[in-house]
Amino acid sequence: MTRTDPHREGSKGIASQRTRRSDAPFFLVMGGISSCFLLLILLLLLADVLFTSWSDFSAALRKPEILAAMRLTLLSCTVAALLSVWVATPLGYLLSRFKFPGRILIDTLVDIPIVLPPLVLGLSLLILFHLSIGQWQLESFLRDRLGFPVTFRWPAVVLAQFSVACAFAVRTMRVTFDQMSPRCEEVARTLGCSRAQAFLHIALPQAWRGMIAAMTIAWARALGEFGPILVFAGATRMKTEVLSTTVFLELSIGQLDAAVAVSLLMVVMAMAVLLILRLLGAGVAA
Repeated sequence: MTRTDPHREGSKGIASQRTRRSDAPFFLVMGGISSCFLLLILLLLLADVLFTSWSDFSAALRKPEILAAMRLTLLSCTVAALLSVWVATPLGYLLSRFKFPGRILIDTLVDIPIVLPPLVLGLSLLILFHLSIGQWQLESFLRDRLGFPVTFRWPAVVLAQFSVACAFAVRTMRVTFDQMSPRCEEVARTLGCSRAQAFLHIALPQAWRGMIAAMTIAWARALGEFGPILVFAGATRMKTEVLSTTVFLELSIGQLDAAVAVSLLMVVMAMAVLLILRLLGAGVAA
């Protein structure tokens, strides 16, 4: 048996206490820096709340044009989010599981809508639909042959939102598949499953949480789009007006109360969507 030295044990205890005390400045500095940004966000929200009253808020939300913008926003964001997940799931799976020629180029192309200025993206969509190739033009073809005009109509709103939201959904789905081990899919293939069956029956069910997160992110991103919608779809009352363009239109006619009320409504909608995302991401819902 060995005897413990009481002086040594005491020294260790003092050293341990000094180590614990030394963590306080660290958390103080880190928390102080972090709280600057959180304080800014809280002050922004508080300023909006204090600027308007409940009567102004309810009066603004009873306007027919704002109600129409709310309906179009909910519809277009939902359609854009569903389309984003539908495209992002196979693209994210391919980028995550396989190495093929041009993979880096495709990976870079996915990020372009994220880094591109919103007005440039809207202008590019407008040029794409009105670019004449000989006697052929995409907008004319859709309008005259298919009876489905796009530019400056509600489909342009969905397409503008989808162009940006899908990039975020692809990133989310790629991270989802990166975190999933391909071992189960490989075992399924050794037991006779085709690659498509392994994807549909093994990978896809495991990725459901990521798909919901991708849809939520796409929906929230579509909610905040403004530049591409303004350029490609316009901001016509009761036709192509969504909540983001409503804020712009109300400001342009001097209705600051209505603009702030719509802004608060968008904040509430965004917080609800992001709360769902946090619950899913943290596994609280499980």
